[in-house]
Amino acid sequence: MNDIVIIGAGIAGLVCAQQLSQAGYSVLVVEKSRGLGGRLATRRLHGTWADHGACYLKPKGELFTNFVELLRDRHILEIWTDEVYELQPNAVPRYVAPAGMSAIAKFLAQNLNILLNQRVTEINLTPENTWRLTLESSNEELTAKALVIAIPAPQAAMLLTPLGGGVLGQEFLTNLSSVEFAPCISAIAGYPTSSHPLPNWKAFNFLDNAVLGWIGLDSSKRHQPQQPVFVLQSSANFAQLHLESSDLQPIGQQMLHHAAQALELPWLDIPEWLQVHRWRYAFPNIFWHNQVLVAQAKLPLVCCGDWCGGNLAEGAMLSGLAASVEINDHLNQLTLPDVNFLKVFT
Repeated sequence: MNDIVIIGAGIAGLVCAQQLSQAGYSVLVVEKSRGLGGRLATRRLHGTWADHGACYLKPKGELFTNFVELLRDRHILEIWTDEVYELQPNAVPRYVAPAGMSAIAKFLAQNLNILLNQRVTEINLTPENTWRLTLESSNEELTAKALVIAIPAPQAAMLLTPLGGGVLGQEFLTNLSSVEFAPCISAIAGYPTSSHPLPNWKAFNFLDNAVLGWIGLDSSKRHQPQQPVFVLQSSANFAQLHLESSDLQPIGQQMLHHAAQALELPWLDIPEWLQVHRWRYAFPNIFWHNQVLVAQAKLPLVCCGDWCGGNLAEGAMLSGLAASVEINDHLNQLTLPDVNFLKVFT
């Protein structure tokens, strides 16, 4: 029996887990993927790695700025660029992890109890008044006094809707299903070292482009890059058109062709290698207006994530903190770490 099970090992889930674990609860994080971080995703390939999810951090609030400064002190983050080109440079510092953005999640996961490669397929209430979770790979069951669902709202809805309004409250289910995400297709492309000319920018936003949303020279994040590597992210409309394609390679090649023409870099059309990834739930475009969404259930169940309140990674962190407060209020009212949870790591 766990005090709390958290589904999802992105920023929101890991921050929530750290808070509750440091307070003294027994916490288990369950993640369906083989790695941590959710959309703080880094893929290792061809002797290097590339960030094919969140490409940088751009802090706004004080707490997230402090978090970024802590990661800079630990040599996990550094400034990448303060200019992302659109119609003109947008001069705000962007922070990246030279070892890959997933390094942020690994930092947050210190000393936590985490199950990877484990998908929760079913949630039920037991006669003993606990939550019971069934895992796909082993049919193993977990039990908990409280649940935190830290995954995209559409995935949470698929998991929770079978419980019904009688268990969770119809208003909760309605609010959960109102959240919508836009998809994205990410293409990672590597090029010969002789490729030239290299662009004079590190990242470029495409405004109102039918195919592309963003391109970055990902290899410029690395201290000793072996070759030029670019990451391209599609527009939401383009991703929606091709999301169910069984073979994404031609889709990625189409993105490269479009970038080569738009940026007047013909060699972008001829990579040495190309990998393509689909993000079905890339960016929330209809948010829940609060930092958490709480079920009207007999036992505590709280949803959190970047779709609660918005603002991507920063919003996810604040949502995870709010979820820890909500769960603690429903359980033992233990003393949570100071709101500046980063003291846990100092």
